Amino acid sequence: MSMAYPELMPGVLLRRYKRFLADVLLDDGREVVAHCPNTGSMRAVNVPGCRVWLSPSDNPKRKLAWTWELIELPQPDGSLAMASVQTGRANRIVEGALRAGRIPMLAGYAELRREVAVATQMEKASRIDFRLDDPERGTAFVEVKQVTLREPDGHGYFPDAVSERGRKHLEALMALAQAGQRAVLLFCVAHEGIPDVAPAEHLDPAYAAALREAAANGVEVLAWRCRVQRRDGRPVDIHLDLELPVALERRFSG
Repeated sequence: MSMAYPELMPGVLLRRYKRFLADVLLDDGREVVAHCPNTGSMRAVNVPGCRVWLSPSDNPKRKLAWTWELIELPQPDGSLAMASVQTGRANRIVEGALRAGRIPMLAGYAELRREVAVATQMEKASRIDFRLDDPERGTAFVEVKQVTLREPDGHGYFPDAVSERGRKHLEALMALAQAGQRAVLLFCVAHEGIPDVAPAEHLDPAYAAALREAAANGVEVLAWRCRVQRRDGRPVDIHLDLELPVALERRFSG
């Protein structure tokens, strides 16, 4: 099951600034300001001069009529890889795959609930992206993280900056696993040029240590890569296409 895009407008990225804004020169010659729906560093996907795709909005209450969705990134072999910068779409992409049974290790559950609060020994309850339930299979909790960081060594890493929130999610998942529940961290790899995923110890050593500890204590760590479907050169939808290996012990040497 894929997630369809509205008709996207192509252009060239001029710059991203103030975290949520991007200047784009559209193919029709207009220079517009687009909303950048990504709170991360966008390391490796904020590349001025690259082709980008924007979605339009006719909502009069919105300050900006455009949203930055995708960027085309040159690869070492001369090809182009599409990457989604819209972090808000990752959960929708994964939900579609879960409902369609496209992820074999998470298929066969009868019920899916979103944004479920779970009680742990932490100061307050954490919210996990999905809860799957089935009379025979029991319960599984699934937390989704979007991955777009491809470092010069050719590998994918998460996170792209220090992520205390991500570490707290790992702690919640580990607490669930230690209580006998099925707990899963699912990396939604939204960059077609990423072949595998590892913890970004060079950017957030605390998260890397927490991920290895969580995996050692029963948290399942999966990674699935997105594919952007094109028609006549235009992106029309995006879906999970391929399971990728997770290399918990690999470190980026720089």
